[in-house]
Amino acid sequence: MMMSQRRGIHLDQSELLCKKGCGFYGNTGCQGLCSKCWREENQREKQTQIQEDWALAERLQREEQEAYASRHPKAQPQPSITPFSKFEERKTKEKSSKVNTVTKFFSASTKTPSKKGAPFEAQSSPSSSSSSASRRSSVDSDHATREFIDFLKPLKSGREVFKQCRAFTESMVYKRDMGADEQSECVQDFYQNLSDRLHTQFKGSSEHVESVMDEVEKYMMTRLYKEVFCPETTDDEKKDLAIQKRIRALHWVTIEMLCVPVDEEIAEVSDSVVKSITDVIEMDSKCVPKEKLACITRCSKHIFNAIKISKKEAASADDFLPTLIYIVLKANPPRLQSNIQYITRFSNPSRLMTGEDGYYFTNLCCAVAFIEKLDGQSLNLSSEEFERYMSGQASPQSPQSTGASSCPPGSTTQVHQRLDLLAGLGERQEQVMVKARQLESDLIDWTDEVEQKVQSVLESFPPETQNPTAIEASGTTSAAASAIDSDNVENEHLPPPLLPQVFAG
Repeated sequence: MMMSQRRGIHLDQSELLCKKGCGFYGNTGCQGLCSKCWREENQREKQTQIQEDWALAERLQREEQEAYASRHPKAQPQPSITPFSKFEERKTKEKSSKVNTVTKFFSASTKTPSKKGAPFEAQSSPSSSSSSASRRSSVDSDHATREFIDFLKPLKSGREVFKQCRAFTESMVYKRDMGADEQSECVQDFYQNLSDRLHTQFKGSSEHVESVMDEVEKYMMTRLYKEVFCPETTDDEKKDLAIQKRIRALHWVTIEMLCVPVDEEIAEVSDSVVKSITDVIEMDSKCVPKEKLACITRCSKHIFNAIKISKKEAASADDFLPTLIYIVLKANPPRLQSNIQYITRFSNPSRLMTGEDGYYFTNLCCAVAFIEKLDGQSLNLSSEEFERYMSGQASPQSPQSTGASSCPPGSTTQVHQRLDLLAGLGERQEQVMVKARQLESDLIDWTDEVEQKVQSVLESFPPETQNPTAIEASGTTSAAASAIDSDNVENEHLPPPLLPQVFAG
C-alpha cells in the first residue's frame, strides 16, 4: 500500500561536491572525491605501500642475515643474499620509470630532428610501423588524425604537440596488459604535463589551452578507444551486466513512485522524454569522453525542459534527480558502468570537476548508485510489497486487496477496464471501416464522372477527315521529295547545268 504522504528523492547539493572540501564535483566511482583529490589520494597510498614494502624487505633481510650468522658464526656472509641497497635501488628505478615514461615525450629529440621544410602531414604517417599498429588503423582514427593536424597547423608549436601525442599514443598501445588505473594515471599525467606546457606558452590563456586539450583528448582517445574501453583487466563488463539485470528487474517502477513531476500526456513533454532516452542510449556509440559527456548534457537539458513544461515553472535540483533516475530506468543504457568508468578514467579532469558537464555527470553517477541500492523505503513501499513486485508476483497496476476471494484481487476491475478498452477500439474500427467504404464509393463515383466528361468532349469534337484532293497533293509532294534522293533522275526534266561565263575586264 502506497504511503499517503509521499517522500520524494532528495539530494543536497553539497553531497555532489568532493568530500575533501576542494569545491569541485565528486564522483561515486572515486569514493566521493573529485578526480584531482582521487589521484593525490592514490599516490599517497602507493607511497605508503612502497615505504611499508621497503621496511618489510629490510626487516626480513636483517632477520635472515642474523639467522645465517648464528648458524655460521665464522663463515663469510652469505653471498647469495641481495644487499638491501640494490633492492632499494630497484624500487627507486621502478618508481621513476612512470615519470620518465611521460616526461620523455616532452623532451627535445636528439636523434633525427625534423627538417624545417618538411610538410606537417609527413609526420602523421609512422615509418614502417608494426603490423599491430596497422591493424589498429581505422577510418575513425584516420579521420581524427587529419582533423587534429588541421587544428594544429596554425599553432606555432603544433608540430611538437602532434609528435608528443602520437608518440605517447603509440606507446600506450603496447601497455594493454597494464591495469586500468595505471593506464588512467599515465594518460592523466600526460594531460597535466602538456597542459602546464601550453599554459606557459600561451601565457595563461585558459580558453586557448582548453581548446587545444579538447582536441588532444579527441585524437588520443579515438585511437586508444579499443584498447582502454572496458579492458579485460577490470570487472567493468561484470558490472554492466549486473546493472542491466537490476534495471530490468525494476521495470515495474512507476513515475508516481519516484515522485517525478513530469506529465507524459503532454505531447511536448513526451517528446522531450523520448529525446532524453535517445541521448543517454547514444552515449555508448561515442568514442571520446567529451562526446559522451555531451550526450549526458543533452539528455539532462531535455529533462529540465520536460519538467518546466509540466510544472509551468523552472525545474529545481530536487525535481531533476528523480526524473533522471526514471529516464535511466526506462532507457537501460548499454554498458552503462563501462561508459561511466571510461569517462572517469580518461576525460580531461577539469571538465569533470567544474561546469555543466561535470554537474550532470555527477548526477548520473548518483542516479546509478541510487538504482543499485533501491529498496522499498526509497519508493515509499513496504518491504513485502517491494519483494512481491521484484519477484513478479504482483504489479503496481493491479494492487492486492484484502478480499477472501480465491481469484486474484483486482482482476475483476482489470477485466472491466480491458473490456471497455476493447469496446472503444471496436467502435473506432467500425468508424474507420465506414469511412473507408465511403471513400471507396466516392472514388467509384469520381471515376464514372471523369469517364462521362471525357466521352462528352470526344463526342463534341470529332476528329477531322481530310478530302481526297489534299490527300493526292500530299502524295505527289511526297513522291517528289523522295525522288530528289533517288539515283534515277533521268525523267525528272531537270534544267541543264550552268555554264561558266568568261568576264572580260
